[in-house]
Amino acid sequence: MTTATEPLFFPAKAGRASEDVALQIEAAILAGRLAPEERLPSEREMQQQFGTGRGAIREALRALKQKGLLDIRKGVKGGAYVRKVGMINIGESLALFLKQHDVEPLALVEFRESVDQTLALLAIARGSAEAKASLVAMAEEFEACLRQDEPDADRVGHLDRDLNLALAGMAANPIFEWVMQALQRGFSSHDYALYDTPRYRERTAANWADTARAIADNDPMRAASLIGYHYAMLRACLAERTVNTVNSPLVSPDDS
Repeated sequence: MTTATEPLFFPAKAGRASEDVALQIEAAILAGRLAPEERLPSEREMQQQFGTGRGAIREALRALKQKGLLDIRKGVKGGAYVRKVGMINIGESLALFLKQHDVEPLALVEFRESVDQTLALLAIARGSAEAKASLVAMAEEFEACLRQDEPDADRVGHLDRDLNLALAGMAANPIFEWVMQALQRGFSSHDYALYDTPRYRERTAANWADTARAIADNDPMRAASLIGYHYAMLRACLAERTVNTVNSPLVSPDDS
């Protein structure tokens, strides 16, 4: 927070006032001089501090709102507030970014494999015995769910997410937890392809359970091998789906 002798903002540069106003406010937020949920000075006060007109102030606030840094509220307690960014916001932004940039599925698979390999090593080194036992129990429940003749897709999705978040939590590094939460909300590693394909489904179920047991047994080599096998299956499954899609006729003979 600023002191009485340290102004929060300085007069904006002539010629690009709205841009300079936005940059100063953003810098204050990123530096922690404006905290999440804190209300910015009123438009009139900012006009005085920045030495510019209302139009430049409003244009800067709109730009910062679009960037997700501010909330503009109406009413008695209205005004511009520093937005508290949560995992849902990060996940949604990440999902939008990936859709706009058309990231190849294999690039996502490669990234997830590298993350999972690291998480497994940290989980073995830092996870408690209770957390490891819980991971095994969850993985066995997941395996039982996938072995059903018609697995409950919603249940499979929830268990898959919970397993990944539990593994990230065992790493005892909040950054990994935040990243995994964003990944789970923002995009998929395409594991659903394995769950939807009977030929891969049971092997995938057994693989997750075996991986959890390897972590519980403090066996990093086996855990790494099992994770590698999981993503090898996923790559093979995605390749098969691509071939089938390419070879499928757009119009069946019966429709012609």
